[in-house]
Amino acid sequence: MTASLAERIDSFLTEAEQTQRLSPHTLSAYRRDLNALPELLGDSNWQRLTSNDIRAGIASLNRSGLAPSSIARQLSSWRSLFTWLVARGDLPANPADNVRPPKRPRKLPRNLDADRTTLLFGANDDSDRSLRNDAIVELFYGSGLRLAELVGINLRDIDLEERSVRVVGKGSKDRIVPLGRASVAALTRWLSRRDTSRPDAPLFTGRGANRIAHRTVQSILKTISKDRLGSNELHPHMLRHSFASHVLESSGDLRAVQELLGHSDIATTQIYTHLDFQHLAKVYDAAHPRAGSANNQAPGDSSDD
Repeated sequence: MTASLAERIDSFLTEAEQTQRLSPHTLSAYRRDLNALPELLGDSNWQRLTSNDIRAGIASLNRSGLAPSSIARQLSSWRSLFTWLVARGDLPANPADNVRPPKRPRKLPRNLDADRTTLLFGANDDSDRSLRNDAIVELFYGSGLRLAELVGINLRDIDLEERSVRVVGKGSKDRIVPLGRASVAALTRWLSRRDTSRPDAPLFTGRGANRIAHRTVQSILKTISKDRLGSNELHPHMLRHSFASHVLESSGDLRAVQELLGHSDIATTQIYTHLDFQHLAKVYDAAHPRAGSANNQAPGDSSDD
C-alpha cells in the first residue's frame, strides 16, 4: 500500500533532523509548512502532483492573506520535500521547480523632507570629533553615498578644487561623485585637523589613525538624530534616499540620479519616481480645489486656463 503524503512528510522530517541537525525551532517551522500540503492539495493523488497543483496551493495561501514572505518560505520547504521524494523514486519530477511565490510588495525607502534635513548640519563645537561628524553628514547627504563607500574613502580620493570624490561602489566599481559647496566647506574644516601627508590614509578616522568603523558611523547618525530630530530614526541609507529624492524632485532627471547613486540598472533608481509622485500627490491634495471632500471644494469657472 502506498504511503500517504503525511507519512512521507514524517519520514522526511525524521531524516532531516538526524542528518542536518536542525534546531527544534527550525524543525517546528518545517513541519508547519509541510503539513499544509495535504490540507491544500489532498492526500490521495500526491504522486501525480503537477506544477499546476502547486500553483493552486500557492494561490489558496495568497487568498487567505498569508504574507508573501511566508508563502515563499512554505514553497521552499515543499521544494525540499519534493526533491527528497524524487531522489527516493517516489516522484518522477519536482512539481515545485518552476513555481514562483507571489511578489513581495516593494517597500519605499524612508527619507527626510528638506526642512528636517537642514536640522542635521553644523558642528556642535570646534572639537575634532564634531567637525568630523559634520563632514560625515554633509558627505552622506551631499553626495548620496553608501555607508561602505564613505568609510572606504582615502585622502587621495578627495579633490576639493574639482569638488569631487572618488568612491568604490558595489562590484568594486569606481565612480566620481560631485561634492556640494557645503560638503567642501565641512571637509576643509575637518582636513585642517588631519595629518594629510599620507594620501593612502583614510579620510575618516576613529580611534587614533584607524579607519572609522561602520558601526561608529551608524552610532554617530543615531546620536545626531536624537539631538536634532528628537528620534533615532536616522541611518546612512536614509540620507542616501533623501539625497536621491530631493535631486529627482528638483531636476526630474532619472538618468542623472542613477549615475550619482551608482546604480547599474535604472530599474533600481525608478523607485524614487514613486517617492517623487507621493510628494506631488500630497501637494495636489493640499492645493487643488477638487482634491478634497465635496463639501470642501472651492467653486471654479468652466474656462480651460
